Amino acid sequence: MHFLIRSVIVSALLFAASSFSNRSFAQAPKSQEIAADTLNPIQSLVSFATKHLHIPYRSGGSSKRGFDCSGFVRYCFNQWNITLPHSSAAQAEHGEVVELDDAKPGDLIFFKGNSTKSKRIGHVGIITEVAPGYVKFIHSAWKGGIRYDLLNAAYYSKRFVAIKRMIE
Repeated sequence: MHFLIRSVIVSALLFAASSFSNRSFAQAPKSQEIAADTLNPIQSLVSFATKHLHIPYRSGGSSKRGFDCSGFVRYCFNQWNITLPHSSAAQAEHGEVVELDDAKPGDLIFFKGNSTKSKRIGHVGIITEVAPGYVKFIHSAWKGGIRYDLLNAAYYSKRFVAIKRMIE
C-alpha cells in the first residue's frame, strides 16, 4: 500500500512538472475522451466519471454497457493506471483514511450495504464536490445507474462508513 501511495505522489509531481506529450501515469488518462491538458489529475478523474452519467446499473458490470458501484470506480481509476479490486469492501482496504471535513473531489466514499445494521462495506462512490456540510458524489446505483447523490440524504448519511484518498 505504501508503494502505491508513494508512486501516486511521485506521479502527481511528475504531472505538475511535465507536458502532456509524454503519456505516462498521471500525465494524461489512457482515454482520449477528455481534454486532460487543461485539468489536474483529480479534475480529470471527476470529469471522466461525469461523462458516464446515466449508464445503467448492472450487477457485476464493469463496462459502458453497465456498471455496479465498484466496477464503475475501478473503471474510472484504471484510466489513470490505478488498479483497484472489483469489490467495494476490498477497495476500502486501499488508500489513506480521510476525515469527512478534509474530503475533496476524487476521494472515494464508502457506505454500508442495504442494512444500516451491517458492519460490512457494500457501496462506493467518487466524491465530486465538497463544501461545508455538503458532499456530492457520483456512483452507480441500483435505481438510476450512474448518477449523483448527496451524503446528507437520509439513505446515505445513515450508511456512511469512511472516505479514502487514492490520489494525493
